[in-house]
Amino acid sequence: MLNVYLFQILNGLGLGMIYFLISVGLTIIFGLLNFVNFAHGAFFLVGAYVCYTAVSLTGNFWLALVAGPLVVGAIAWVTERALIKRVYHLPHTFQILITLGIALIIQESAIMIWGPVGKSVPVPEMLRGVVRFGNFAYPEYRLFMIAFAAVIGLALWLLLERTRFGALVRAGSENPEQVALLGTNIYRLFSLTFALGVALAGIAGVLSAPIRGAHPFIGAEVLGIAFVVVVIGGMGSFTGALVGSLLVGLVQSLMTSLWPQGASLMIYGAMAAVILWRPYGLFGRA
Repeated sequence: MLNVYLFQILNGLGLGMIYFLISVGLTIIFGLLNFVNFAHGAFFLVGAYVCYTAVSLTGNFWLALVAGPLVVGAIAWVTERALIKRVYHLPHTFQILITLGIALIIQESAIMIWGPVGKSVPVPEMLRGVVRFGNFAYPEYRLFMIAFAAVIGLALWLLLERTRFGALVRAGSENPEQVALLGTNIYRLFSLTFALGVALAGIAGVLSAPIRGAHPFIGAEVLGIAFVVVVIGGMGSFTGALVGSLLVGLVQSLMTSLWPQGASLMIYGAMAAVILWRPYGLFGRA
């Protein structure tokens, strides 16, 4: 029984790191741009399908891991320049409408290109084994997923906290007009930030594809969980996105063993409890 719970805890960490990659991109976009991106889950979907296509054509998962975020980031850049930058100044209701439209376009395009039936992606050959700790065994790929997502998270933190780009992003989130007066092209900064946040969702889509596959309706599911994570952690908080993601991942995984029918319900129960305790999230600011 102990091995079962240990297995579920590690699964929860893996889920949590995937949720972190999705939600931290969402919170970066909201923190700088004050923009609510309801198409975020759809870009996760694109990452999963890019992984499926690259692996199907080349058999190389590592190529997919590079191509996924690049393709998703490029699509996000074009989308931001063509559509999204036109609604930054509008109320959030307009932002929600246009991003919901983008999400539906992506979803229907996926159905037209790949069909309505989900596609499976094989685990990379070099990671198909298990790691043994005594009488406990755990899949190598899931451990790789946890470690890789952690490395991406650390690299992102260094980018935001230790580079000029990160300083501009943080300053732009507080006072974009002043940053623009200092000579920075604020609209280019917005485009880069949006593309970065969405590319993180693309990485999450690639990493999750060998476990969950790719299907055209997965975007709505992960979008709901990402917003739960952001609400729990606090809008605009990197630390909040990490802590909220791990909390949601562990709750979902452990409840799958304890109460399978209520696993999804307990995620929203955890969110409600945090809101009652701290309405702005664990690390959010009033």
